Amino acid sequence: MQLKRIVITGTGVLTSIGNNTQDFWNALLAGRSGIGPITQFNTEGHRVNFAGEVKGFVPTDFLDPKEAQKIDRFVQLAIAASDEAVAQAGLKNSGIPAARIGVNVGSGIGGLKTIEAEHEAYLKGGARRIGPLMIPKMIVDMAAGHISIRHGFKGPNFAVVSACATAAHSIGEAFWILQRGDADVMICGGTEAAITPLGIGGFAAMRALSTRVDDPTTASRPFDKDRDGFVMGEGAGIIVLETYESAQARGVEIIAEFIGYGATADANHITAPAEDGSGAAAAIHMALGHAKIAPESVGYINAHGTSTPFNDKFETVAIKSVFGDHARKMAISSTKSMTGHTLGAAGGLETIVCALACKHDIVPPTINYTTPDPDCDLDYVPNVARKVTVDVALNINLGFGGHNAVGLVRKFK
Repeated sequence: MQLKRIVITGTGVLTSIGNNTQDFWNALLAGRSGIGPITQFNTEGHRVNFAGEVKGFVPTDFLDPKEAQKIDRFVQLAIAASDEAVAQAGLKNSGIPAARIGVNVGSGIGGLKTIEAEHEAYLKGGARRIGPLMIPKMIVDMAAGHISIRHGFKGPNFAVVSACATAAHSIGEAFWILQRGDADVMICGGTEAAITPLGIGGFAAMRALSTRVDDPTTASRPFDKDRDGFVMGEGAGIIVLETYESAQARGVEIIAEFIGYGATADANHITAPAEDGSGAAAAIHMALGHAKIAPESVGYINAHGTSTPFNDKFETVAIKSVFGDHARKMAISSTKSMTGHTLGAAGGLETIVCALACKHDIVPPTINYTTPDPDCDLDYVPNVARKVTVDVALNINLGFGGHNAVGLVRKFK
């Protein structure tokens, strides 16, 4: 079977550093941190009181007030980001049959805010106080469902859940749907809104979060020797993937080409990555194999780079095992140093970074990198964005449970 070329024709973003793609990209290149004090709830009694919150987001700017009340924040973010992506791709009145446009948008956690609110109502008033919309507000597939309903897209529609690898898996599975001809366009990516008392409290309880309260803007420091945990972020990263034939026929601008996808498991531990990096390495090899390109073709890696001691060390091991000497010639950065870790949305946002790096031949930095770690000894583009020719960029996302997802993006020619 002749596999189709797949291209990116639209992007949509909400993050702590920008509520659209251009603002997000500008902030990344400027090395701007979006981390600050949590405003969404009272953090008294919490070990951690800072995160990467989306700022200035008003759901009623694009949703009817009554409709906005019926939707959890993680879905609201996904709808806003998908509106941008769909508009950029020119899908309204595109002439593409509704059955040929699908949606695969996932979330690592889903409607945690709704779960907490409804549980509080239950404790105060019993089962009869639980709202009738609790279930459709909290379940993970509702982001994909609402996007399809909003735009009338009737193609393949589902949601991936693989913790912090969610969005990367969503994009990769959408890629395969398009390659095998089951749709012409897929809206894909991830969304997350887990900055809640339970979300912050739970990750803090497992000692996963940074406690650098003296200066939250420097708390996320991937690959730095003094890293002490990740910083929670929220947001949505949505991509429009489309067959090259469809994009060419419509005359729409092509941002980049999506050329490969790898998905593996560590089968090692519920939270810690494999020490030898074998699972992540296998996913990278799989993506390179699907794309039929040599490791030396990759010029930039947007690393998972969470700022946790184990992740950054073992991810570095994985990169070295795949790329050998070439590992020291590539630019590698973690944009989580600026956005925080957006969990299930991370792969969507970071695939967009890879696409823009290919388009503009510039890569964003890893900020807060001040003390080199002997275990992390590659070029992490410290603190300042860098002009560099990027023909192929690779995105790595790793999730609790041992899930590994890798995507490959190439400059469109």
